[in-house]
Amino acid sequence: MTFCELCKLHQAQWKTGYRLRSYVNQRRDTKKAGHAVVFMLQTPSKAKITVIGGGSFGTAMSKVFGMKGYQVCLLVRDPNIVSGINNDRRNPKYLREFALPECVTATSNTELALERTDLVVHALPVQVSREVLAKVSPFIPSGVPVLSTSKGLEVASHKFMFEILQETISTDGNRRPLAFLSGPSFAKEIMQELPTAVVIACEKLETAKQIANMLSSPTFKVFTTTDYIGVEVAGALKNIIAIAAGMAEGMGLGMNAIAGLVTRGCSEMRRVAEYLGGSPVTLSGLSGVGDTFLTCFGPLSRNRTVGYRLGKGERLDEILKTSQEVAEGVATAKAVVEWLPSILNTTYTRALVRFPILLSVAPILEGKLTPEEGMQQLMAMPPTVED
Repeated sequence: MTFCELCKLHQAQWKTGYRLRSYVNQRRDTKKAGHAVVFMLQTPSKAKITVIGGGSFGTAMSKVFGMKGYQVCLLVRDPNIVSGINNDRRNPKYLREFALPECVTATSNTELALERTDLVVHALPVQVSREVLAKVSPFIPSGVPVLSTSKGLEVASHKFMFEILQETISTDGNRRPLAFLSGPSFAKEIMQELPTAVVIACEKLETAKQIANMLSSPTFKVFTTTDYIGVEVAGALKNIIAIAAGMAEGMGLGMNAIAGLVTRGCSEMRRVAEYLGGSPVTLSGLSGVGDTFLTCFGPLSRNRTVGYRLGKGERLDEILKTSQEVAEGVATAKAVVEWLPSILNTTYTRALVRFPILLSVAPILEGKLTPEEGMQQLMAMPPTVED
């Protein structure tokens, strides 16, 4: 490669990651300007936690905080969930077999839920997050941190949760600390108080450490990082890999095929994250391979289940009709088909050569390919150097 060609390559690499890198630089400039908020950790009995979303993971997070003695308020739309939690200490729709601590309550009143709160936990599917966050933003006290547990890529904008949060509740006029929780953590096992390890990412490490201290317990281990980009990318893309792994299992292709598929999927995920500024350490950690392994092999995985049923011959619309909870990988896979080639500044066909697993799931979900045809295409690709 000549010197001029090398220069062109570096220029192309710089341009393709412009949007995310610009965002990172903007955050750094804001911090230098003195707008960063110091998050003061309070004792449990005096602190209030607001959890937005009464699904499985929101319910599990409310129990983790509640067991530490915090006053937890779940903000949910369903009046039956509100009644069930307040009267019976149980969520009647999700994980109903588990009781919640007495300090956990629920309401559909946004103002009441967010009044004098010290920490907001966002636990809604990515595709509905922007609309809900825009509505609740005026009620969140100034400077209160927001911890997101949502994982995925917004279909309409091709943006991650950290970008959605920045555009809705942590604007220049009211800069709030944003943190992101990820890792191998099935909600049911959290409710069972089985040992769980997760990671919290925040640009300001001190904020991540403070939230980690609030959550940590003998059964809930929390690590910290400043690499929120790596955590966000891994959290979104691992769901696509899980759908692919589920399809391989449903087709009965054996563990050799599934292990190879997941490993190569992790390689693709790592390369995307590194390209956008994420650390390979993050991708080899809890939010990367840890969460990917759980989602690909765990029997409670929604995304793996969708893939498994596709591999068995069911249609996607039939699967979604009978699924109680959202499998984020379905929407994310469709968004990635447009998003990934655009950040690489190339065509879908060229991107498919570099990221065949991440880009092959959406055509199967849309009925353009069968799972068998998708696997045949992967196996027919020419040999390459492992990276």
